[in-house]
Amino acid sequence: MNLVFRMVVPAAFLAPSLALAHGISEADKQAMLAGGYWQYAVLGAKHMLTGYDHLLFLFGVVFFLTRFRDVAKFVTAFTLGHCITLILATFLGITWNYWLVDAVIALTVVYKGFDNNGGFQRHLDMKSPNLVAAVFVFGLIHGFGLSTRLQQLPLGDDKMGMLGRILSFNLGVEVGQIAALSAMLVVLAAWRRRPSFPKLAVAANTALMFAGGLLLLMQLHGYAHDSDPGGFRFPEEEHKHLHEDLDLAKPDPTRDNL
Repeated sequence: MNLVFRMVVPAAFLAPSLALAHGISEADKQAMLAGGYWQYAVLGAKHMLTGYDHLLFLFGVVFFLTRFRDVAKFVTAFTLGHCITLILATFLGITWNYWLVDAVIALTVVYKGFDNNGGFQRHLDMKSPNLVAAVFVFGLIHGFGLSTRLQQLPLGDDKMGMLGRILSFNLGVEVGQIAALSAMLVVLAAWRRRPSFPKLAVAANTALMFAGGLLLLMQLHGYAHDSDPGGFRFPEEEHKHLHEDLDLAKPDPTRDNL
């Protein structure tokens, strides 16, 4: 229990910064307005490298994987999933309230920690659902979350130009994912050789569940008090403590519509 406490307390302090992961800065907005494909690729890489919900989920996916073939299989399933929804949803203009999409993404982090700790077997007396299929489906959800953010940027009216910007952003996401995943695998490979790994594995995945739960609460808090979910806002505006703004207009009743 003491080990779990030492793992989850830092996660609690990190939770506010985790919720900021999807913000887009003023500098990034100005770069996007220039319309260059390179800027979209750079933003995609930055978004993945600071997208802690995506990284936490990936960390959970590869936590116990030791063979390259297994890592490739699961990461490919996740990548295919998020590429499909990122590209198609953005190009077709399919979106939803991003607070709610990110709340569902937070649940995928909780799910992975629960599964890694044998939660289905120990608490539900059942086998874990097919993990490759689950990772693919969760990839679709993560890609939709990326799409809701990308659609806040000016993509232009020209269809080919729009597609080029979407693909550039997606390419950047993949480069960022490879960089982050490489670092994770190096750290995990070194950790597995230490005697502390089997002792702390349950604590680490409990901390993963805890971090996902805090992210879920942060996103639902934002959704409950957001008065302008369609507006293009920046991190300090988007995530300020909205209890100070209870005198603002009521939330847009159409915000939940696809």
